[in-house]
Amino acid sequence: MRHPNPPYHGTCLCGAVEVHVTAPPLLTTACHCRDCQKLTASAFSLTTLFPSDSVSCTGSLIRGGHRAAPRNHSFCAACLTFIYSRIEGAEHRINLRTSILDDAPLFPPFVELMTVDKMPWAEVPATRSFTHFPETSEELQALMEAFARG
Repeated sequence: MRHPNPPYHGTCLCGAVEVHVTAPPLLTTACHCRDCQKLTASAFSLTTLFPSDSVSCTGSLIRGGHRAAPRNHSFCAACLTFIYSRIEGAEHRINLRTSILDDAPLFPPFVELMTVDKMPWAEVPATRSFTHFPETSEELQALMEAFARG
């Protein structure tokens, strides 16, 4: 599926945090891990990966959620909407919560992760699936390249 051309815009639930993105996505995912289920109070979280230098946020953010290395999660300080995650060792990427984007329906998940924890009734339109996370950076790079080809 082709995505709209950047720039992209989004906000948290209360509008106190605004997100602006100037580059196309690197990958879209649905994660079924128990941490994402609990962080989002849902069966899975939707994430769109972007180059870090293409994403800017205005408004007050706080760190929260499961703070175990290597993940750092950021939320709106006012309404606690989950905005993005950063992964230590992958500072060149930011994992933006797809649902905060104004055009969120145009970013369906390309890959689903952690299907070992998937709720049996949860369905997503992903064309690729992993029982856990990709094990190597080469595997993740191949996914991003396949995503870029459409």
